[in-house]
Amino acid sequence: MTATFAKIKAPASATILRLVLGDQLNPRHSWFAAPRDDVRYVMMEVRQESDYVLHHAQKILAIFAAMRDFARARRAEGHHVDYLAIDDADNRQSLTENLDALAARYRAVAIEYQWPDEWRLDTQLADYARCSALPCRAVDSEHFYTARDETAALFAGRRQWLMERFYRAMRSKHGVLLDADGGPAGGQWNYDAENRGSWSGTPPPAADRRPQHDHSALWHTICNAGVRSFGEADAHCLRWPLNRSEALQQLDHFIENALPHFGQYQDAMASGAPYLFHSLLSFALNTKMLDPREVVAAAENAWRGGRVPLAAAEGFIRQILGWREYVRGVYWARMPQYAASNVFTHAAPLPEWFWTGKTGMRCLAHAIGQSLAQAYAHHIQRLMVIGNFALLAGLDPDAVHRWYLGVYIDAFEWVEMPNTLGMSQFADGGLLATKPYVSSAAYIDRMSDYCKGCRYDRRQRTGARACPFNALYWNFFERNAAVLGNNPRLGMVYRQLEKFSTADRAALREQADSLRRRLPAL
Repeated sequence: MTATFAKIKAPASATILRLVLGDQLNPRHSWFAAPRDDVRYVMMEVRQESDYVLHHAQKILAIFAAMRDFARARRAEGHHVDYLAIDDADNRQSLTENLDALAARYRAVAIEYQWPDEWRLDTQLADYARCSALPCRAVDSEHFYTARDETAALFAGRRQWLMERFYRAMRSKHGVLLDADGGPAGGQWNYDAENRGSWSGTPPPAADRRPQHDHSALWHTICNAGVRSFGEADAHCLRWPLNRSEALQQLDHFIENALPHFGQYQDAMASGAPYLFHSLLSFALNTKMLDPREVVAAAENAWRGGRVPLAAAEGFIRQILGWREYVRGVYWARMPQYAASNVFTHAAPLPEWFWTGKTGMRCLAHAIGQSLAQAYAHHIQRLMVIGNFALLAGLDPDAVHRWYLGVYIDAFEWVEMPNTLGMSQFADGGLLATKPYVSSAAYIDRMSDYCKGCRYDRRQRTGARACPFNALYWNFFERNAAVLGNNPRLGMVYRQLEKFSTADRAALREQADSLRRRLPAL
């Protein structure tokens, strides 16, 4: 795979260099319709991308392995592909410096790239294009339903950008889950009320049918190159789809075996069932091995064929056509200012147990421990356990964002940042979410088995054994009444808080202050 410059013979004809990034692994892009002698594709493993945030070991390994697989497959189709490995002696470890070197080597006449999905890369390559002596052209990645500016145009002049409005517009525009009259299938746009069941152990969770890859040699190369990471690499048994064929197999497995139950149990959590009925497709989607249209079509066809309930198909499609496209639109409309969002001015550092999972709170120990072991947790674990605690405890939202961006295998900034800063941490003040998604221990107990056997008592608000979520929850709303007190969706919370006696509120305040002072010891 290594493309050492000194070993490359410059072609006689004019050459166009086309850059393919690690999350642009779409073999059906029009670029690859037919091989061209005048086109060379460039792929790079660079420290610039491995080091901009501290990444989970499996994330680095899976992206590099998928990139290498993609390069091999394109070469087999007859395309010219130059691949700079992480340990190549001629690798400048920078996208643009490598492009300069390759352009000089091949006497390139032009450079082309697909629009990056992250602000920092888009800015870097746009600046490079402006300063380059060669003509540079950016093309669409041919992946998303929406253009970058489409969401902003839909919400022009509106203070709050409601996902539901966006979702209905997308359903109508793309003809998804509609009846013969153009209305929503089943008479409702949203079946969220049927997507909140707790799981008691039956039906059994879908089997994990993901492939197993031994990439121990690649992991050895990555470590020897000095790339830092955290979490478990599991290089001998990497369980993520690494090409389109494997991703399609995972999609088929999900549709047939997990989607029928996904709707009812998508918010459930269980210590012995980390995946339950979730798709495990997000890595393949976000690296563009899969097209969201084919994923949505597969779910809709399963419903129309009578194989899954409407609420299950709709709940899943809402995640793809609705939420995924929506947060991308928020990201491109609000960057770069969005990255600094911090409406509550939270500043506490992450406790060390975010990196070890060693905390007495069983829910957090499990959700964080699973994240560290597998580079994965499903959306409720991310939102209502880890994110919930981070917001209640007043952790720095930028630190939370960087941890999420690093730890999850499917986390790329365009999708992770709005989910973290907007949905999870409410740091944008309510642009994206209509209320903070926080809870006391009661919700976690209702939706999981995490509270069983925990060091802390879910029923107690104060005292040494009281669950930290309880005091932190009530104190969060008391502390932030100026920001949240007039939110119509929080009226019940504040009415309940008003019913507490002065002594009870003082005790909750003291308990919460004590918890925040000793976060590392919880």
